[in-house]
Amino acid sequence: AWKARHPDTTVLSIDTGHRRDYGEGVAYGDYFATDKLMFRVPQLDTRLANKAEVFALRSDDGKDTLAIAAEYLRTHRVHHDEIDGKRIVVLTDASGANRAYESEEVRFDPFEGEGTVRDASGGEWKADEAGIHDGAGRTLKRIAGHRAFWFGWVSAFPDTRLVH
Repeated sequence: AWKARHPDTTVLSIDTGHRRDYGEGVAYGDYFATDKLMFRVPQLDTRLANKAEVFALRSDDGKDTLAIAAEYLRTHRVHHDEIDGKRIVVLTDASGANRAYESEEVRFDPFEGEGTVRDASGGEWKADEAGIHDGAGRTLKRIAGHRAFWFGWVSAFPDTRLVH
């Protein structure tokens, strides 16, 4: 899905000259198979498993934080929320990739994937890396978010709001 959207992407080679299996999940497979951590953290938060993935968002001033469980987003591919008083929508495509956008007053219906989303009145919008665009020239801009492990995010932002 990434390659289709970004055909000119540079990919790092796994041909490093070293004898090591760089297959997906090989290097840290044993680590990810348990909930134990190799890092010390100030306090554990058991609302999610330590290594559960979250889609993490932070307001521009860093004071308001939000973590949304990736597992939740797999089954709620359109998630409306708010951060720092701004209405947002998080779209999750079929590959599991998440993107957040300002939504203002627009409510979106279930995400059809591959860049097309409909608003509650049936209008079609196109979602891309920069924003969600309607056919009339209106754009709702994308906001920064990233995937993180729950233990790391909540250690850095212990007062984060969690959706799960």
